[in-house]
Amino acid sequence: MSATFDPEQPPGRPVNLADGEELAAFVDTYEDVLVEFYTDGCGICASMEPVLGGVAREGVVVGMINPRNDPPLIDEYEIASVPTFVRFQDGEPADRIAEGFVPGEELQAFAQG
Repeated sequence: MSATFDPEQPPGRPVNLADGEELAAFVDTYEDVLVEFYTDGCGICASMEPVLGGVAREGVVVGMINPRNDPPLIDEYEIASVPTFVRFQDGEPADRIAEGFVPGEELQAFAQG
């Protein structure tokens, strides 16, 4: 069963998403969403966690998903390296960054379009 999200109550912290179903529900709930595609054991991904927390505290809706838990996501979102950050607008991918570590201010500006 997929998690439910409240459009009136943005989470204020990064939300771990289990699979593609939860990802779809998450990006459909909020108008603008930043999603990090990561893998366990990725040092750069781990170093992004506090940055993502800061971005979420600034009002950006942030999700995190390991595409290895739902392999079709790798092809669907063209994940060739991690971390990959995808900005969703109105439930659809709008832009992406796949360049390794992204500083907080840069990620905040990217997330806000």
